[in-house]
Amino acid sequence: MNIRSLTRGDGVVIGAAVLLFIASFLSFYTADGISSAPNAWEYLGDAMGLYVGGIAGAALVVVSRALPQPRKVAGLELGQVGAAFTVLAAWALFWNLVDVPSALNAGAGLILGFIAALVLAGAAIATPLVPALQAALVPAPKPQVTQQPYGAQPPGGYGYPGGQQAQYGGQPQAGQPYGAAAQPQPAQPQPPAGEFSPFWFAVPVPRPLFAEDGSPTPIAELAPGTWYLAVEQRGPALVAQTQDGRRGVLQDISGIQRG
Repeated sequence: MNIRSLTRGDGVVIGAAVLLFIASFLSFYTADGISSAPNAWEYLGDAMGLYVGGIAGAALVVVSRALPQPRKVAGLELGQVGAAFTVLAAWALFWNLVDVPSALNAGAGLILGFIAALVLAGAAIATPLVPALQAALVPAPKPQVTQQPYGAQPPGGYGYPGGQQAQYGGQPQAGQPYGAAAQPQPAQPQPPAGEFSPFWFAVPVPRPLFAEDGSPTPIAELAPGTWYLAVEQRGPALVAQTQDGRRGVLQDISGIQRG
């Protein structure tokens, strides 16, 4: 499971599920003149069908988005099954709130449970549709840049501007009298301007990574909030390497963030 693939919408789902669990221990119904009000666990059917059902739906939604590959149950993705559970819990709690038995009042657990289930169902359905909820829940770490000591020269080589430039004057070469001008050193050949240089990148939304042999079946899914290494460019596509060492072709590179 990739925790960094969770979004802000998933964070709302998790928070609403926690609130729903707390509500199950508060009073379900109250009555005038009765100080000891029962909670949902004293009505086991309501506790399992309303509260636990909503929490189970939230768990399915979060797990489905954290898995590298989508899992299906009876032809439906786990996220779709979980969203259906959350909607059903909110619907059932709504009717329990509306149809309170006579001589009883809705308790704090019933009211808070309905609010939590409503937020839970809304977040589960809206996350794939609202871009603001699709942002990464855990910010991705930026690639570390090694700092050079004060006054030190950066190492030469491709990728460091001026690393292989000719040196002139200043210090005479060995065997030359003091004050003689140093001969310019021949410049080292530079790589062609169009040569590909590996770089880190992140995707804005989950995108499939296909096998390098052209197979249409994805071998992994790149998740937002995680940095991947681009090792090669093939036309408009990139050959990317995941954190566990797998390599594949990212066909859609629109909107990627370079590190």
